[in-house]
Amino acid sequence: MVIAKAQELDCILLSLNGDFADIVAYPPANYKGIVALQMKNHPELAPRLMATLMSYLSTNREMAHYRGKLLVVEVHRIRVRE
Repeated sequence: MVIAKAQELDCILLSLNGDFADIVAYPPANYKGIVALQMKNHPELAPRLMATLMSYLSTNREMAHYRGKLLVVEVHRIRVRE
């Protein structure tokens, strides 16, 4: 499973799979960090989603910031769940 591999590698999971945005199935506290890109079958949103994410990443560079959090990346915002 991809999330197990992210844990093994001590990495933050970045995924297009909306299932990882489910905090019941994947409680953020159990992981190094999950970033869920919300494209919803609209690949044309990819450049705008990446711009939103890159802006956030540029101001939050430390891996510790993401530990135990789920970031749901949408075109105009990022929702952070803990």
